[in-house]
Amino acid sequence: MESIFHEKQPSGNMDDSGFFSIQVISNALSVWGLELILFNSREYQRLMINPINEKAFICNYKEHWFTIRKLGQQWFNLNSLLTGPELISDTYLALFLAQLQQEGYSIFVIRGNLPDCDAEQILGIMKVQQQQRPKLIGEDEAQSSSGMG
Repeated sequence: MESIFHEKQPSGNMDDSGFFSIQVISNALSVWGLELILFNSREYQRLMINPINEKAFICNYKEHWFTIRKLGQQWFNLNSLLTGPELISDTYLALFLAQLQQEGYSIFVIRGNLPDCDAEQILGIMKVQQQQRPKLIGEDEAQSSSGMG
């Protein structure tokens, strides 16, 4: 009699921690008519597009993904390791992307028409000013505990 419990075969598309491969993310985005292009590929670099003319980037380092997205006319670092969205100026965007590449991140440009969202509509009519840069989650605790030593 065949066992009803099949041994689960490991998948290269997702691991036990919930990390998804670029193929899974690319397939998910294709449902919305979006495609990923490697930011530092020769083909993309030949286009000589200023990053501020894009709409979004997906960044990956080891097993962490995050997005840099233009909402309205402003760029935001939507990294879940931060306490909140970080406003990125047009001037700083190219430098930030270069810094991420130096740190070993893979960066992908998202091409196509992104789905509408409330944030896009609200930020299309008003600009955000950020008084204080968000911190890495746990940064406060680490600073206060090191100060107690």
